[in-house]
Amino acid sequence: MQIKRLIIGAWLLMLLPVSILSQTEKVDLTMIYKIKQEGTRNSAIEDLAFGLTDLTGPRLTGSGGGARGNEWTKMKMEELGFQNVRIEEAGNFSRGGWDNLKTYAAMTSPYYANFACNPVAWTGSTPGLVKSEVILLDARSETDLEKYKGKIGGKIVLMPSTSEYQVSYEPLASRYTEEELEKLAMADSRQGRRVITGDYAQYMAQRALRTKLMELIKAEGAAVILTSSGTFNVPRSNGASYKAGDPEPVAELNLPVEAHGRMERLIRKNVAVEMEVEINNRFFDSPKVYNVIGEIPGTDKLLKNEVVLIGAHLDSWHGGTGAADNASGCIVMMEALRILKNLGVSPRRTIRVALWGGEEQGLFGSRGYADKYLADMQTRVHKPDYDKFAAYFNMDNGSGKYRGIYLQGNDMARPIFEEWFKPFEDMGAATITIRNTGGTDHQTFDGLGLPAFQFIQDEIEYGRGYHTVMDTWERLSLEDLRHNAIITASFAYNAAMRDTRLPLKPAVEISAVPANRMIPAPSMN
Repeated sequence: MQIKRLIIGAWLLMLLPVSILSQTEKVDLTMIYKIKQEGTRNSAIEDLAFGLTDLTGPRLTGSGGGARGNEWTKMKMEELGFQNVRIEEAGNFSRGGWDNLKTYAAMTSPYYANFACNPVAWTGSTPGLVKSEVILLDARSETDLEKYKGKIGGKIVLMPSTSEYQVSYEPLASRYTEEELEKLAMADSRQGRRVITGDYAQYMAQRALRTKLMELIKAEGAAVILTSSGTFNVPRSNGASYKAGDPEPVAELNLPVEAHGRMERLIRKNVAVEMEVEINNRFFDSPKVYNVIGEIPGTDKLLKNEVVLIGAHLDSWHGGTGAADNASGCIVMMEALRILKNLGVSPRRTIRVALWGGEEQGLFGSRGYADKYLADMQTRVHKPDYDKFAAYFNMDNGSGKYRGIYLQGNDMARPIFEEWFKPFEDMGAATITIRNTGGTDHQTFDGLGLPAFQFIQDEIEYGRGYHTVMDTWERLSLEDLRHNAIITASFAYNAAMRDTRLPLKPAVEISAVPANRMIPAPSMN
């Protein structure tokens, strides 16, 4: 039996080179040249960037700005000549609609200082302008809460610091070095997960204490909650745990650590601090999430119903204009399809651009699309379009240029992408890594076993600006976006013209990882 296995194994090894040679990837270099020329000489990147940042503004899921972004994007897709353009419902959104109409906060004593601030989404308004002493809620245990009962009604309350500013000697913006790319290319698929090193019990205790704090604040009728979130006097964006129909949460503001820390230090030194704050937020019915979709239909009678999908998420947070996260990805995907449209390509498969809603709130848009067309997201039972799904390419790591691609463990795609990247080696894009990356919409499709990929990008200053009020036009690197659109157009074209769809990962049994031992690596998307 052992001899028989060895003979079969040797026979398979002899056939392997023949098999590889018979599947040599074809790349139309003439078309790649045309894509480069169109993307360089006739770029619409700047026009798209203006429309998706300054013109439409922030695009929080369920907000008026989100609806405005959807409408502008649909109009622009139609103007560019895409076909079957639509704003398509992707599912319900339990938080409902929310818009911030006014925010003002300043310290008035011991001296005047106006503060940069950002309201926590889905929190309530103040009853006009609130002028009050600031009360520091310095509670380290549940018993400490007793001393605040009867003292914070109508007051501005300062939550204790959860972080402090640390001086960094790293550059504000950076690109991958050749050494870093080489290391990334050698990484295996197990990387991207990390072991929890903190005290889980302590974490849960802190979480429980914060819940008690919030219950006290609500019961006592505090006017405003001040939280520390953000650095360089730049507040961050986040949202409250709110569901449509619930009582409106207490008005809450994110302050950068500099403003928050100044007041906390004053109070701890027994210096009275007073503020004036006015917040006006609007709640309204908006129970749906939407995607904006356009395409170039396929022309091959056998393959035209298969779909090459390119995408990015259109929603953002409410601070800034969601430029790097993720107008940048939407700009690139629309420009990639514009390039192909202007070149008059007749793809064998349909090339479809989908700009997702609700990514920041839980991949709502891409999951809704997958549930409608590809597979039941609960049972994983396949739907008719599952077997017509050719590939998905996603961008959601800021505006830095592509340096390569994450295979998501799909070894079968490596030799294909090696050929596809050859025309871009002189542009600094050729790294292919087996490892996974997460936190964005390609995971929806990869989780269904479909070929879905995210590009490796230079970080630039993404980690500093995303989810903050500084995520504006200035965070965009237009030259990098042109670079990315050219490569995206090329990959979409190659995938649409292949004889076969990109390979799926074979199903394998994987032992479950204990939940208390490993967690996904943190994402910056």
